[in-house]
Amino acid sequence: MSRPFCERRVRSGLQPSLFKPAGIQARNLQHVTLRFDQAEALRLADLEGLYQEAAALRMGVSRQTFGRTVESARRVVADAIINGKCLHIDGGEVTVEDKGGRRMKVAVPARDGLVDAHFGHCEHFMVYSLDKEKKIVAEEKIDSPEGCGCKSNIAGILARTGVTHMVAGNMGEGAVHVLQAHGIDVVRGASGNARSAAERFAAGTLADSGEPCAGHGSGHAHGADCGHAD
Repeated sequence: MSRPFCERRVRSGLQPSLFKPAGIQARNLQHVTLRFDQAEALRLADLEGLYQEAAALRMGVSRQTFGRTVESARRVVADAIINGKCLHIDGGEVTVEDKGGRRMKVAVPARDGLVDAHFGHCEHFMVYSLDKEKKIVAEEKIDSPEGCGCKSNIAGILARTGVTHMVAGNMGEGAVHVLQAHGIDVVRGASGNARSAAERFAAGTLADSGEPCAGHGSGHAHGADCGHAD
């Protein structure tokens, strides 16, 4: 018995489109079609640079399904470009989400209720779920894995719980890139009470400082603490 087809989630703004080689009328060309779900898979993987697990979560499919979708999409685009075919973007069983369709969920590295200045060695992560008005409606605590956080699988764990943003004190560029590749945006420069930091971010009064880990120069014994990328 075949498995039921699951509609893929795609962002709003995708419209039927046509691309073709210059100087040749479309009716004189072979045509290939890139479905909306295939186009969305390309956007997430190749434009946003998300890991497949994070991209699959965005689309509401399994990692295996996402892998097959993005692989088939790349073949379609390559066929159109290399063989000079007319490329249509259209069709597919998808669910279109507007920009407000993805609820915000903010994680804060914390220790004793305060923002921990060192993401890689925090005691735990406080995760705050926000409603459409960006008010905190729920909170949970996720224990930090042993060892350096940026070397662990914490980014994947947070992504699977639906975390969309990380509000932290200090963080190296490597850790920022890993979180972003899991679909988690990073804001640095927070301090004080963890919940208050999440509320300030939600209210738009906390912006990314752009500062890497303070006090961790290149001579630090652990390689700049939380700056590892893998």
